[in-house]
Amino acid sequence: MTNPNPNFGVIGSGSWATAIVKMLCENVPEVNWYIRKQEVIDYIEKEHHNPNYLSAVEFDPKQIKLSDNIDKVIELSDILIFVVPSAFLKKELDKISVDITDKIIFSAIKGIVPESQLLVGEHFNKEYDIPIEKIGVITGPCHAEEVALERLSYLTIACANEGHANTLAQYLSSEYIKCNVSEDIIGTEYAAVLKNIYAIAAGIAHGLGYGDNFQSVLMSNAIREMKRFIKKRYKMKRNINDSAYLGDLLVTGYSVFSRNRYFGNMIGKGYTVKSAQMEMSMVAEGYYATNSAYEMSKSFGKKKAKTPIINAVYKVLYEGKNPKKIFENLADKLN
Repeated sequence: MTNPNPNFGVIGSGSWATAIVKMLCENVPEVNWYIRKQEVIDYIEKEHHNPNYLSAVEFDPKQIKLSDNIDKVIELSDILIFVVPSAFLKKELDKISVDITDKIIFSAIKGIVPESQLLVGEHFNKEYDIPIEKIGVITGPCHAEEVALERLSYLTIACANEGHANTLAQYLSSEYIKCNVSEDIIGTEYAAVLKNIYAIAAGIAHGLGYGDNFQSVLMSNAIREMKRFIKKRYKMKRNINDSAYLGDLLVTGYSVFSRNRYFGNMIGKGYTVKSAQMEMSMVAEGYYATNSAYEMSKSFGKKKAKTPIINAVYKVLYEGKNPKKIFENLADKLN
């Protein structure tokens, strides 16, 4: 890192973006914050908290520089943290008219860009010519709601450039946030995507009335399926039992704060996909990830990784199959 005191820009206004701004405000004098809607900016400037997400978190107005102009936030920042739902990322990126190739970019997005079918980091590399060593990922296991409550939480900061990862880890760490650094940018990002699909599966199972015994077997199979999938996409030595993989899967699959589990639970209880999405105030990234992961698994070829859980969730969400029958069939494939 050439700048010993980098300026940070956060792109997004949801719960995770709000949590990241809170974390940064523990360590830096000012955070540049891009929020799409001017009325939300006006509210935060007046009331000092986000009206829609983590409203208990209060911000010092002297610490946040708000703007609905994404170019302005980019120009003021050395390190950009993107926290926009993957389904809407391209729409926001299309607004950018300034050069971003000199920026260090971290993604806190747990999804795949639908238009390119790439991980967010890969998308920045291939579509915007950002060097791999200047791209990083922020993953869990961590829920925004527990950050707001200042409960002890852990983050994994992955980047090919260890210096960049350590820099961000330094500025996100606090008494209640501990950061681990990893070089497995592809593996940790895929894990962050896949765990949302498995959380939907856990939610569907719960909605259907399956108990803890089944859930434990489902999660045990999910981590093995995740390992096979990631190995097909990017083979390297990694311990799938590390917190960035297994830990993130467990908290997303079991936590009451998990929006993907909540979404799956509604599906299991008989909601249609559309009605479940309308019921939620937040985006369940796993819905979009399911389609992308399913299509990727089909491309693995003759030696393809077995993905029965992803396949089951896909059939329920995208083919409209009966969840009860699909999960009865899935249960026979688990061990």
